[in-house]
Amino acid sequence: MPEQTRAGRRRSAAPSKGDLREQRILDGLAELLAAKGFDALTINDLAERAGISRASTYFYFSSKQEALVALFARTIEALREKSRAAAGDPAEPEDAIATAMTRTRDRWHEHGLVMRAAIDQSPAIPELAALWQETADIFVDAIATILVRAGADAGDGPGGAQAVARALCWMVERTFYHASAQSPEALDQASETCRVVWLRTAGLER
Repeated sequence: MPEQTRAGRRRSAAPSKGDLREQRILDGLAELLAAKGFDALTINDLAERAGISRASTYFYFSSKQEALVALFARTIEALREKSRAAAGDPAEPEDAIATAMTRTRDRWHEHGLVMRAAIDQSPAIPELAALWQETADIFVDAIATILVRAGADAGDGPGGAQAVARALCWMVERTFYHASAQSPEALDQASETCRVVWLRTAGLER
């Protein structure tokens, strides 16, 4: 009986057919972003890439915009988790900063195309803008926590850790956005530059 219970749990934990179909649609969308770009692709493209009918695609997503929101949410979940981990990193600030930048760089290496598409479309798709803002807020809190540990002012003024962290966050976003569109090497260099800027802002490097 216990074995049946464990087996039942394993079966229930497995993705359903619908879950797998939704994943195929999102995986196909990521591929189509590289092949066609978001503006040119259609629901028919998503259906064909996923190997399902147009009607079935509409069962999961009412539009390509809704599919992009779901893809972006899936993509940035790991980035959110790593940003939260950065805030609680017990390492010395220099090491915590290096780790945070490496994790962020790796996410852009893996999913830069999706992230750029979501950023580009966010003015027209409020859900994307909200997801990105929520993710940025998590990163800002992590940066501010590390800055305070490095001796920065914890106040609320323009020179306080939270305000400085917000400026650093959006600097990183813009820098990574442009570098990831150029080459992997440009992204690596941008990551190192952002690391140095963060260190100097924290007074940890001259």
